[in-house]
Amino acid sequence: LALDLQESLYSSKVLNAVKPEKDVDGLSSINLGRLIHGDAYNYLVPPAACAVMELLEDLGGKTVLLVGASGAVGAALQCMLQREGAVTVSCQWKAPQLQTKLHDADVVVVCSTKRDDVLLSWIKPGTTVISCSLHLLSGKRYNHAAENAVGSLAIAMRMQNMVKTTERWIQSQQYRKWDLRCLKLQPLSPVPSDIEISRAQSPKAVDVLAKEIGLLTDEIEIYGQTKAKVRLSLLERLKDQPDGKYVLVAGITPTPLGEGKSTVTIGLVQALTAHLSINSFACLRQPSQGPTFGFNLHLTGDIHAITAANNLLAAAIDARILHENTQSDKALYNRLVPAVNGVRGFSAIQLARLRRLGIYKTDPDTLTEEEVRKFARLDIDPSTITWQRVVDTNDRFLRKITVGQANTEKGFIRQAQFDIAVASEIMAILALTTSLQDMKERLGKMVVANDKKGEPVTAEDLGVTGALAVLMKDAIKPTLMQTLEGTPVFVHAGPFANIAHGNSSVLADKIALKLVGEKGFVVTEAGFGADIGMEKFFNIKCRASGLVPSVVVLVATVRALKMHGGGPNVTAGAPLKKEYTEENLQLVAGGCCNLQKQIQIAQLFGVPVVVAVNIFKTDSAAEVDLVCKIAKQSGAFDAVPCNHWSAGGGGAVKLAQAVEEAARQKTSFKYLYSLELPIVEKIRIIAQKVYGAQDIELSPAAQSQVDRYTQQGFGNLPICMAKTHLSLSHQPERKGVPTGFILPISDVRASIGAGFIYPLVGTMSTMPGLPTRPCFYDIDLDPITEEVKGLF
Repeated sequence: LALDLQESLYSSKVLNAVKPEKDVDGLSSINLGRLIHGDAYNYLVPPAACAVMELLEDLGGKTVLLVGASGAVGAALQCMLQREGAVTVSCQWKAPQLQTKLHDADVVVVCSTKRDDVLLSWIKPGTTVISCSLHLLSGKRYNHAAENAVGSLAIAMRMQNMVKTTERWIQSQQYRKWDLRCLKLQPLSPVPSDIEISRAQSPKAVDVLAKEIGLLTDEIEIYGQTKAKVRLSLLERLKDQPDGKYVLVAGITPTPLGEGKSTVTIGLVQALTAHLSINSFACLRQPSQGPTFGFNLHLTGDIHAITAANNLLAAAIDARILHENTQSDKALYNRLVPAVNGVRGFSAIQLARLRRLGIYKTDPDTLTEEEVRKFARLDIDPSTITWQRVVDTNDRFLRKITVGQANTEKGFIRQAQFDIAVASEIMAILALTTSLQDMKERLGKMVVANDKKGEPVTAEDLGVTGALAVLMKDAIKPTLMQTLEGTPVFVHAGPFANIAHGNSSVLADKIALKLVGEKGFVVTEAGFGADIGMEKFFNIKCRASGLVPSVVVLVATVRALKMHGGGPNVTAGAPLKKEYTEENLQLVAGGCCNLQKQIQIAQLFGVPVVVAVNIFKTDSAAEVDLVCKIAKQSGAFDAVPCNHWSAGGGGAVKLAQAVEEAARQKTSFKYLYSLELPIVEKIRIIAQKVYGAQDIELSPAAQSQVDRYTQQGFGNLPICMAKTHLSLSHQPERKGVPTGFILPISDVRASIGAGFIYPLVGTMSTMPGLPTRPCFYDIDLDPITEEVKGLF
């Protein structure tokens, strides 16, 4: 860049439009500011200024006059000269004191074209003169370097800047240790409500958090101040980075109140990162709006995207049935493949369908009548439709509905239902997918019904796969958030924990494992008890991801163990009976059988177990000690009481240390069953080895479905049992460790896109209902502050 260009030709607006890391001329305000502040690593210096400095030496105590210097280059020169000990003076050609300053200078740096009326005799003999101007100071015998020397050096310095910024870019692509600023907590007693605790903390801006954990600027998409989507390109950038340790938080069979797996997960990562300085990431499911009414307040809209995609597919099914029933083959074909500007052509997804049918033609006008019929008619059998509409609200009156009652639907009425949005197979796919391409393939494989010949009809057959992928393109990116102590969390996917696998996303786990580094930890949780969520995590999620867990943290509470030991029923919303608020060692000891069973289930997979006893204020020290003692005697690697709910991460430090130690143990991870086994045999293995059943019993309808799926080629999929979470058996009232029971399989269904078969154990509702007093009575909005009240 010529230094005598007018300032207006490279205004700050133009210069600052260039990213600082690409500003090889060092002229942006950011680079200049970094230079002045002395941030030696981060700035790029203007090449012309570098060239001048390269030509000068021994500047200590000398007076250097900068003539005609302005803008970023002049400022950079002044700064660099002063750092070398020179006394810098600036002067413009029109200044009346120019002659005096030229005479007094030891070095003169000419930065712009000389005025004709300025005489070279004004410069004292022996002065070093460097010209950066396009016109030489020629014709006199003064020591000076010609402009071509400065120009050539400037080119070299610009190339040096390019090398430097390239090196920095390469380094930025590599993993680096986190420089995380954790947030301080001030625990109070008594402990305030969750929402009060949350609002008392000032979170970091999410872009700051992202930079701290090694994310690049173009790898995040910010949603407000505290949420951001993380792009999947990160996996390619860090593909050679070793993974961290993989930790699963599971639980014993819970009470209806829950035993705190999520709080243990958060407490553990806060302890690891904020208190032990070990990189760690929590990966949690996104909660459904339905049961809690607005717990997530939409977050980044992932569940809405799933709802839109799911219901688009449902609409496509019914519309296709209507159009096929009311049109001839030719009319149907002409509408499916219309002429656009006089030209007919198949879309890409239609060509793929033709190939699946064994038709390898690309000209729509060349198909025979039989080929037209095969292509145009799906012949869906309405009685076999398994794809339901969804909504993310607990609406019991949608459990069974009738669709098609309008006169416009020509009398094609059928019974259907709504499910809760998180029960959609698309949610299960979101949680199990490993890439955009994989998600598209899974979406296309979703079986929505059978045709009248008994063959499966898929989303790909309906031609809707690409549209579904477009609706899901942002939802596939994990959402970055933070704990109260400023440590990173991914909140992503929330598949129904009964009819799906109930775990957060594979992609969130994979990205987090790269970000924490080889010595870091990623802690994720499984839904419900270890017999459901953990079993599905190992047999379904780990198969999909290829990831191998290092440790299982098994969460137990004295409250739940007392229930399994024969304590009275625990009901959400009702006060706890005295058995749960007073010391009762006998009930605790009796209920530890459930804890022992869950430890044994984890050991079936060859993974060490650390028991985390989630402490409540009503628990006595003797009760907690008894649980820890029995857990260790039952094969747990360690058992630790945790006070993270009241004390934050500091209350889970012992748990973090136990997990770190357990992760050093050699594991012998293995799946519970081979995928090659028949469907019924895989169900039996889970029932007997995990639940403790004597055997299984399939209804005629279930056996018929098993035979159908086997015949259709789906027999080699893993099993995702749909069972109550309140008991190891199929009967919620049977606590402890039931034995000798026959597990009834009432139906067997398939999620082919997600990649599993799900048997229904007993009855299982996929649409919850609102209670008599929903929590919306307590939720309100302050219209002035826009603060939401009544969430917790």
